[in-house]
Amino acid sequence: MSGGGLLVAGTTSDAGKSVVTAGICRWLVRRGVKVAPFKGQNMSLNSFVTREGAEIGRAQAMQAQAARVEPTALMNPVLLKPGSDRSSQVVLMGRPVGELSARGYHGGRQKTLFEPVMACLEELRGSYDAVICEGAGSPAEINLRRTDIVNMGIARAARLPVLVVGDIDRGGVFAQFFGTTALLAPEDQELIAGYLVNKFRGDVSLLEPGLEMLHGLTGRRTFGVLPYAHGLGIDEEDGLRVSLRGAVRESVVAPPVGEDVLRVAVCAVPLMSNFTDVDALAAEPGVIVRFVDRPEELADADLVIVPGTRGTVRALEWLRERGLADALARRAAEGRPVLGICGGFQVLGEHIDDEVESRAGAVPGLGLLPVRVRFAAEKTLARPSGEALGQPVDGYEIHHGVAEVLGGEPFLDGCRVGEVWGTHWHGSLESDAFRRAFLRAVAAASGRRFVPAPDTSFAALREAQLDRLGDLIEEHADTDALLRLIEGGAPSGLPFIPPGAPDFPGAPAAGTPGAAQ
Repeated sequence: MSGGGLLVAGTTSDAGKSVVTAGICRWLVRRGVKVAPFKGQNMSLNSFVTREGAEIGRAQAMQAQAARVEPTALMNPVLLKPGSDRSSQVVLMGRPVGELSARGYHGGRQKTLFEPVMACLEELRGSYDAVICEGAGSPAEINLRRTDIVNMGIARAARLPVLVVGDIDRGGVFAQFFGTTALLAPEDQELIAGYLVNKFRGDVSLLEPGLEMLHGLTGRRTFGVLPYAHGLGIDEEDGLRVSLRGAVRESVVAPPVGEDVLRVAVCAVPLMSNFTDVDALAAEPGVIVRFVDRPEELADADLVIVPGTRGTVRALEWLRERGLADALARRAAEGRPVLGICGGFQVLGEHIDDEVESRAGAVPGLGLLPVRVRFAAEKTLARPSGEALGQPVDGYEIHHGVAEVLGGEPFLDGCRVGEVWGTHWHGSLESDAFRRAFLRAVAAASGRRFVPAPDTSFAALREAQLDRLGDLIEEHADTDALLRLIEGGAPSGLPFIPPGAPDFPGAPAAGTPGAAQ
């Protein structure tokens, strides 16, 4: 195999594109195939910093781990980080290049990004046996087709076969498959090779008549039916609902080692970013993690976390409006543990000067840590290593806020005062020895007879989850047919399903130079 490829599209957002892409990557690498993930454009507040200091979506970093390769900016050349319902920061090749409204992005800027996106894809295809691309939303968003750089735009330009994933747990999957295909222009339909059913519960034999009828209606086969899998706990793109359905609520872990459990409350601040920071806590036996938005929900928590956010000042206002700011102040006064991460760390400080993110100027913080924050135009992107509580710690930083620490006990790049802790480092709790030491400190401060499990390895748990994804593909998909698709492209002679959508003006025919530009 050389330069093979596949685009994993979805009938809807959250149909399972990210996990199916990761599963295919893990299945292929176990077969000895050198494979890389790719997503031309990702919209997410859940991001990661590569070793070269580039910011990409965490989903692509997870997929790279599934492929057993180092993540790079080539795998996610365009990342959009929402700052409101109507605007996003545009990150190109791992670096922010500006803030744009949705209209401004789709009205012109997106089209100019097509060339660098395709250059990244072609570079990966030249270096790997196969590249498994993930689409975004639905390829049938015909209002966005003209400027598409993540679905059929790149599929047509690169002649990639397309596998459409549908979430049957939501219902209506047959209509979704048929309608997605029938809304595409003939040149795009030529690349829709078939379908993959995701999250099926029950007896597959009951589904087979429908799959046969779908084949008869579209001329396209179904490549597999993946069962509903609980507790995958895998990083996806965005949204609190993802984390609540993932490791935080569904992971199956052993009972507590000590006599007590630890309860962790995470403040569900607006524009929450990198909520995966708490997944390592949720993987610990006896640690219960939940997201909260009311002050009374902090009462029985042994640890409260104020997580990262793309809107620090907005999160600060939200905490005050809901009474959570006062509840955090009471906790600090009572010596009960609070941890602020990145934007959450900034919120806990004395003063924020923001002419960059919110342009709110000088804003008083909660005053729980002796820290003053100034927002810089240049974003800090780093992969620091250090020590805390006598244990080694690794993390990553993604922030505009520059913190001046004026006192307290040093804690990573931040500080600690009493039982209030703050740091810009994401991912620190994935360092096993440090996480255990931190939980012991929380338990002592809370008076809980909680004992961290001595052998929990978050990295090993993550690897086991990725292997589960590979197993789902290997056991429930037609892998021989998938391999032929990746190697040889979409079958010829696939029928057109009317009515189709008119091709956008000036679009070259499929397969011609510059197609889909």
